[in-house]
Amino acid sequence: MPDKKNIKTLLAFDYGTKNIGVAVAQTITHTANSLQGLKAKDGIPDWSQIEKLLTEFQPNMVLVGLPLNMDGSESELSTRARKFANRIHGRFGVAIEMVDERLSSFAAKGEVMEQGGSRDYKNNLVDSIAARILLEDWLAKN
Repeated sequence: MPDKKNIKTLLAFDYGTKNIGVAVAQTITHTANSLQGLKAKDGIPDWSQIEKLLTEFQPNMVLVGLPLNMDGSESELSTRARKFANRIHGRFGVAIEMVDERLSSFAAKGEVMEQGGSRDYKNNLVDSIAARILLEDWLAKN
């Protein structure tokens, strides 16, 4: 795990079985931005797209949202998100941190609604907004 004081760029993924939200942050400016999300087939992304993001942004660390139940227990999706994170680390050697993502998708949907977005949330960046919220929360705590 890199020294958190030396981290300059973070990439975050909000893991899902159909869509994976993506966001990037800079610790120097404490800003985070949503990026175009990725499609997944039964939770499996196009790994070349992950590699392209890692090459483009060269993050010091990658955050992966950990979808916990409201009581803090893990679910099947938690296990799959951990496996996704482990694969990123194994394939690309980048440091990974799992981040509690409870309520991030709820907050992201609320943000879309506030901006006049569609109630069905199709064709918008809800998953990537959730990834941005993960980054903003991480930045606020570190």
